Amino acid sequence: MLCDGTPLPDDAATLQALVAGLSAQLAEREQAVTARDRIIETLKGQLAALRRRTFGQSSEKLGRAADQLELQIEELEQHQAERAAAAAPSMPAAHAERVHPIRKPLPAHLPREDEELAPPYAACPGCGGALRRIGEDVSEVLEVVPARLRVRRYVRPVMACRCCGDISQAPPPPVPLPKSNAGASLLADIVLAKYDDHLPAYRQAERFTREGVELPRSTLTEWLGRTAALLTPLAERIAVHVFAASKLHADDTPVPVLAPGAGKTRTGRLWVYARDDRASADTAPPAVLYRYTPDRKGEHPQRQLAGWRGALQADGYAGFGALYETKGADPPAISEVACWAHVRRKFFEVHQAHKGAAAKEVLERIGRLYAVEERVRGQPAAQRAAARQAEAKPEITALRTHLEQLLGQVSGKSALAEAIRYALSRWPALTRYLADGRLEIDNNIAERAMRAVAMGRKNWLFAGSDGGGEAAAVFYTLIETAKSNGHNPRLWLTRVLETFGRDRGLTDFDALLPWSMAPEPATA
Repeated sequence: MLCDGTPLPDDAATLQALVAGLSAQLAEREQAVTARDRIIETLKGQLAALRRRTFGQSSEKLGRAADQLELQIEELEQHQAERAAAAAPSMPAAHAERVHPIRKPLPAHLPREDEELAPPYAACPGCGGALRRIGEDVSEVLEVVPARLRVRRYVRPVMACRCCGDISQAPPPPVPLPKSNAGASLLADIVLAKYDDHLPAYRQAERFTREGVELPRSTLTEWLGRTAALLTPLAERIAVHVFAASKLHADDTPVPVLAPGAGKTRTGRLWVYARDDRASADTAPPAVLYRYTPDRKGEHPQRQLAGWRGALQADGYAGFGALYETKGADPPAISEVACWAHVRRKFFEVHQAHKGAAAKEVLERIGRLYAVEERVRGQPAAQRAAARQAEAKPEITALRTHLEQLLGQVSGKSALAEAIRYALSRWPALTRYLADGRLEIDNNIAERAMRAVAMGRKNWLFAGSDGGGEAAAVFYTLIETAKSNGHNPRLWLTRVLETFGRDRGLTDFDALLPWSMAPEPATA
């Protein structure tokens, strides 16, 4: 396309043919870019639909599908940028420019280094006169400084008394793990890399090797295990805070666990209990507690919640059923609160499969319930309950009548009938939130807390043992609770480990809880 400086032909006919060829190539490229844009927008729509469907029974398939869409979008956008860059020298400016996101100013807290570029001329190239400065333009370019490993040397002089010969010396340096050379910041980095950035230990070992430091995988896993044991009392203090609430969100998710000697995996479970009442203007700090069990038997949540009283928002797992049973003349210690997101999801699947008007109308009715929740979010519990009674209760009453009528009009074996029966069978638990402003319309708080586990499970593949599952529960409890209280979990965990290193006999764990420590500034 004459991008190498080749002179243009002189005769008009050849020029016309050249222009026609260039126009055809340009039209072909524009058509390809337009088609690729359509594909990207379609994939983004599909991805948004998948991301709206929170983690539940089919979370594995949904998560894999969403990740594949993410990869497809990345590849298409990367290829589009590559083609645009390659075509830029020869493409007219009007067509070479594509729409890009608006560039935001770089954060003010980032450190800045000024580098002044010397003018191209020492004197005026026209007349040779002296140049004087009349202004300046500043361009900011974001660079990255790779994480650097450093060695902190603690020098402990050995002192001897000139009179009696007694020898004295400072105690060994304060490290979180005795008889190791791992500092607090390194341990925090290893923990966060595995349980927040989802980088397994063997990949971290490769990363350290690139920096010229040999830290075998076995060393990293030993440090992770010892750190988990060190931090377990702090996680248990978070558990006390969680179970002091009168309303909890609960969920569980599978975790593959390596079966000893068999070379295969079995399925353990991670359970989550979330305390978060910020939506009802409660000032109690949010917290997230994880528990590991080797299987999904109902005895596990029953044991974990033994002695607790309150409202439990969870899915319809049968293992929770015994918690809601009436014993004697006393009301049940735990009241069941069901999740409208699960109901909506079933009707959404029916609508996606058949595009029927019946499922669409139910979705619109449920949407009006969520619109009420959006208006009252952040208001005190009493105001939320009053608004629900005035606005949501008539909608729910009408919805039940509509569902009962619709059930008699459709085939009893259809997916729509199954979705209706699912909703009607849980009606008391689904409507319990109307009278109590502390309760939520769905269990999305717990399902969001499980996303970190679902992401990590795809990367570190499985826990090496039941002990590994219990360690994961400790780390997830600390990391997710720190996040929910506004902390950078890496900096908070470093501060905690430094405290453990300085005080071997530490017993005041409450002072280290995320809500007892001010969040780290962005400049930290």
